[in-house]
Order: sequence, then structure tokens, then C-alpha cells
Amino acid sequence: MPHHPIEVRADAQVRQRRAGGLHRLMGRKSTIAFLMTLPLITLLVALVAYPTGYAIHISMLDRHMTRFVGLGNFAYLVSHDWFWRVVYQTSLFAVAAVALKAIIGFVLAHLVHNLPTRGQRKWRGMLLVPWVIPPAMSVLAWRLLFDPSFSALNWILDHLGMDRIFWVGETGWARFSVILVTVWFGAPFFMVMYLASLKSVPEELYEAASIDGATWWQRTRYVTLPMMRNVIAITIMFSLIGSFAGFTLVAVLTNGGPLGGTQVLGTLSFLIAIMNGNLPMGAAVSLFMVPILAVAATLILRGVAKRGSEA
Repeated sequence: MPHHPIEVRADAQVRQRRAGGLHRLMGRKSTIAFLMTLPLITLLVALVAYPTGYAIHISMLDRHMTRFVGLGNFAYLVSHDWFWRVVYQTSLFAVAAVALKAIIGFVLAHLVHNLPTRGQRKWRGMLLVPWVIPPAMSVLAWRLLFDPSFSALNWILDHLGMDRIFWVGETGWARFSVILVTVWFGAPFFMVMYLASLKSVPEELYEAASIDGATWWQRTRYVTLPMMRNVIAITIMFSLIGSFAGFTLVAVLTNGGPLGGTQVLGTLSFLIAIMNGNLPMGAAVSLFMVPILAVAATLILRGVAKRGSEA
């Protein structure tokens, strides 16, 4: 039966509106950007979702991975004091190292920023060396520096008339050594991020502040820090995640010793899962980091979003 002319025109108008809407949607930059990044997003979801789901699955099994125990592994961990000591040590290393890296990186960025352009390139290259060296190799060098018998640091102390230090053999000094190496390795990353942010601060703001009689500290507090705060927050978040989930540095430098004095969640997970053959318990230790880091990241990103909306 042939369609009525009015119905045909109505259908044509509907199709035209739909085509026009699709054309406008495809013309948006956000839509094009999403479609271009969709393959990468799909790949990342596949690479992250499967390991995460599998880790959650095995964390709810018994040691022999034959019986479902639910949250039994997590209940076992939180009921022992030694586990909370590892959580404390991990938090101590992460927070102390990130705070020192942020301060040192901020100072270095300002020093490099105030150098002539030719000198900046040279100093940037030299200060980036700790960050570009593979961690395992650089930590091995630090381990030689901390050697109790042939340590270069102890040789200096001897010539200064001071007592030798058993750097990685005493709990307090071992913790200090881990934080020191972490800061040495990560401070250049903060410097690069802060230096890039400093380059984007308009010079007119500093000139206006100088005309108003602002001191160096006032220019830093009321001009530099407000302009850099989002970059500072994002850098701290990434570094906090990396420091909290760190494994290589502690494993090579102290291996969690002495007597577990530098054990962190990453090395504890490896020790339980691989060395002791208890994969479910090791997975539970690793997953224990997720809620802690999720809360920290949420608070930091919420502050960034709030400042962005205010701007």
C-alpha cells in the first residue's frame, strides 16, 4: 500500500533532523577527541581490568586456591600487628619522601628558572640524571655507598673523626636511607614539572607585584603558588601513588630488613606471594593499597576540580 505524501514528508524531515544531529555531534571537538582516543582507552581498560579482576578473585581463595574464603585473607591481615606496622612504614616512607621531593623540587625549579637560558639546559640535563637512570642500577650504587665496611660515606665520617654508621643494618638508619634514596631518585621529576609550570606564569604578574613593593616571599606566596597549585597537586598525587606502591628500591636496597624494619606493602606482597607461595594472601596485601590510594587521589583531585571551578 503506498504511503500518504504527508507521511513521506514527515519521515524525510525526521531523517533529516537525525542526520543533522549526527553531523553536529560528529562536528564537536570533544566527540572527535573521544573517538580518536577510544582505541587507547579500550586497550587500557583491557590491560587493567583483567589483572585487577583476577587479583580480586584470587584474593578471596585459600592458600591452595581451591576453596572460596571471601574476605578471610583480609580479616587475617588486619588482625595482626605486624601487618599494621608494614602499613605504617609504607605510609611513613611515602609521605616523608613526597614532602621532601616537593620541597627540593620546588627549590631546584626556582634556581634553574632564574639561570640564563644557556645555563638552564646544562643544569636541567645534569639534575635529570638520577631520574633517567634505571632504579635498580642506581639503587645498587647507593647500596655500595651504604656498605658497612667499604662505604664511601663511612670513609668520609672516619676522616671527620666521627663514628661509622651501619646504614642499612639499624632500623632507624635503614629507614632514613630508604627515604634518602627515594628523594634522590624522585626530586628531578618534581623539578621538571614545577619548572614547566613556572614557565607558564606571566611575567606581568611578577612585575605588578614588584611595583606594589612585594617581597620575594610575598611574590612566591601570592603569585607563584596560586598559579602552580594544580600542577603541584597532580605531581604529588602521582608521586604518592608511585612511592606507596614502590617495590624495586626497598627490595634492592634493604630487602625489607633489618628484621622487617623497612618492609613495605610491595615487598611484603612479593614475599608472601612468590617466596612463600601464598598467592591469595599476597594479592590481598597488594589490594590493601587500593582504598588508601583511592581516598588520597579523590581528595587531591577534588581540590584541583574545586580550584578549577573557582578560576
